Amino acid sequence: MEFNWHSDPITRSTPITPRYKNTQNVRRFMLEHCGPGFKFDRAFMAWIRNDTAKTLGDVVDEWQRRNAGL
Repeated sequence: MEFNWHSDPITRSTPITPRYKNTQNVRRFMLEHCGPGFKFDRAFMAWIRNDTAKTLGDVVDEWQRRNAGL
């Protein structure tokens, strides 16, 4: 069964699938793990979808790395 990005539970180990979407469910997860300064930008969204296997934990870690000085 296909992962539903709108309603399925998300954890750091959730894999980014080819049908990944930046849903409110994902935004809530990212805000919880990255804090209130979290936001998607084009470069970050392109990194998420760059065809390299990753999990949402990797996405959190990359956003924190890119925004360490903020």
